[in-house]
Amino acid sequence: MARRTGPSNVLITGLGTFWGGRVAKALEADDRVGHIIGLDVEAPTIELDRTEYVRTDQNYSILSRIVDKCGIDTILHTFLVVDPTQFTSRRMHEINVIGTMNLFAAASAPNSTVRTVVVKSSAMAYGTAPEDPTWFSEDTPRSHNPRSTVERSIAQVEGYVRDFNLDNPEVAVSVLRFANVLGADIRTPLTRALELPLVPTVFGFDPRLQFAHEEDVVRSILFAMNHRLAGTYNVAGDGLLPWSEVISMVGKRPGYLPAIGADLATLPLQRLGLIDLPPAYLALLRYGRGIDNSKLKAAGFKYDFTSAQSVDSFVRALRLRRTMGRHRPKYRYESDVEQFFRHSPAVIRNRAAQVEDEPDGA
Repeated sequence: MARRTGPSNVLITGLGTFWGGRVAKALEADDRVGHIIGLDVEAPTIELDRTEYVRTDQNYSILSRIVDKCGIDTILHTFLVVDPTQFTSRRMHEINVIGTMNLFAAASAPNSTVRTVVVKSSAMAYGTAPEDPTWFSEDTPRSHNPRSTVERSIAQVEGYVRDFNLDNPEVAVSVLRFANVLGADIRTPLTRALELPLVPTVFGFDPRLQFAHEEDVVRSILFAMNHRLAGTYNVAGDGLLPWSEVISMVGKRPGYLPAIGADLATLPLQRLGLIDLPPAYLALLRYGRGIDNSKLKAAGFKYDFTSAQSVDSFVRALRLRRTMGRHRPKYRYESDVEQFFRHSPAVIRNRAAQVEDEPDGA
């Protein structure tokens, strides 16, 4: 695929989420990108320089107007809920299913300028079962129909992608299915489990898991955008690790759950806030999952982290937090302050002066 060389107008869903904010931050460093607009119910949680934040409802009902008025040519759909502990089933459906419907309605409107769409999905699309293959390729079907709410919503979202592709062949749409993500900052049911004194383990099972590093997640989204990839791609670091080895790398001990009725056994602990493992994750701790990452490599993407290196990055960050605590000041979005820094003549003049003072070739 040819790499885009001209500026683009990019719209990001879920700007206030972990992924939306980090993707926007990375885009701001690319001077080929013209305008960056982020939609979300919540304000950004990291400081952004030139990204414009638009508050919207969780269904993105304003998205069509933004695409039309701003000449959006690229949509990065980063806000797909894959952690069912964050929202109720109803709200997850509204965000994942209704929000994606509105996204594709905007992208397929008459005279739409959208030519590239990247959807951040999950390897949960494959499910997990005892008869699964060691490696899922992008074309490998599920062994069973989706059983959990989050898996059903992912299946619906990817169904909308297929329908949109058929009706809009001129738009390059890529679906990125990510393995379990680790890194210095990401928080998921698995990372929270690994921080417990006794790490949940289903008795009699030692599943092999695969991980993607949070930095490779952002890089792969930008890679798919810049190369206008079309189709479905697995994103995961090389290698599978037994869960027991991951626990050992973190320096913890396993806390065993019964093989039968593990979900019921965790209910009292969930009510106390001591553990938070939804059904899809408990199934993962039984059977594991591996996804074949060769298709994205063949397209030219190079991973910075293997699965083992992703775990190591998480371990080092965990040790640092134990030593230093969480002292990083929390960013708070204030619209009047943001407007000052973006439009104040003093700030603009100072930036211009700094550019003039830079040596040639800097």
